[in-house]
Amino acid sequence: MTSTLRNLVSPARAAAASQLSFPAKRAMSISALSGFKGKHFISIDKLSNDELRGLVDLSKNYRDTYGKDSSIDPLLAPKPLTGHSVSMIFQKRSTRTRVSTETGMNLLGGHALFLGPSDVQLGVNESMRDTALVLSRFNSIVLARVFSHADVLELSEHATVPFINALSDLHHPLQTLADLMALEDHFGDLKGKTLAWVGDGNNVLHDLALGGAKLGMNIRIATPKGYEANAKVLETIKQLAAKNDTLDVFETTVASEAVKSSDVVVTDTWVSMGQESEYEKRIKQFDGYQVNSSLMAQANPGAVFLHCLPRHPEEVSDEVFYSEQSLVFPEAENRMWTVMAVMAAQLGKL
Repeated sequence: MTSTLRNLVSPARAAAASQLSFPAKRAMSISALSGFKGKHFISIDKLSNDELRGLVDLSKNYRDTYGKDSSIDPLLAPKPLTGHSVSMIFQKRSTRTRVSTETGMNLLGGHALFLGPSDVQLGVNESMRDTALVLSRFNSIVLARVFSHADVLELSEHATVPFINALSDLHHPLQTLADLMALEDHFGDLKGKTLAWVGDGNNVLHDLALGGAKLGMNIRIATPKGYEANAKVLETIKQLAAKNDTLDVFETTVASEAVKSSDVVVTDTWVSMGQESEYEKRIKQFDGYQVNSSLMAQANPGAVFLHCLPRHPEEVSDEVFYSEQSLVFPEAENRMWTVMAVMAAQLGKL
């Protein structure tokens, strides 16, 4: 497949796909990943539109094959990553990232190795460069969940095998794949749908807005003054919105203004790991940003709610979190199918 086709979903490709059956369309989109072997997975803007589409569809294939509703005997299911392994560096703990990666790698026939802060101290006893080079000798993939995005860039620069950013302070691309998958399961085509972010202008917002814009979603953002999205990332979001024919990105400090006429309302933790000393300050400054029934009533009929978890009651009321509008638990499950897709695509085992 040419680089032009991988760069954007071309009119010819889109026209051809529209004439295909559903399984054939999915197979065609997954074929766009043929050039993904050996690539790093750093942030959503580094993916072409075709690669993003292919990763979401490959994730759906894995759910169909390995999910609890699958008719395929788990013992007979394909094991394309047999003989492969992933080392998982965790500076920051996470239930979903660890369990999804370990379980997903096992389902595909491979092995996942957890390396917590007591196992590997990045840049302390051994340099980032040396850690990346050593792990690349042992493992097929290196995954890292870290504090600083600079660590992601340094590890990926020196890794000689594919690298996965499982979270940094700037990007969280695995979460975006899970979110988009959940939204497509609910709505179908997302083009023209409106996504409203309410809360901290953080890593989760960055990649979700990047991915949403790539799939043709309108982006509306409400953040308290001083908690805006990263300016450089926001500029990229605006460029992608223009390139993919969406409405201009809407920015405000008033939660209800962002939620008005939206189809998706998203929030995240107000106090991330490492920001505990700012708790009291942030709680005061995020006053009025809780997603509750009154706020959801400002959205379009049938609007849904997302949160990447773990959640806290000040961020979203129980009434919304456990309602039929909430997609948080399918969203969480999708973390496994999507990391499986990324690893398989990086190893060329589609």
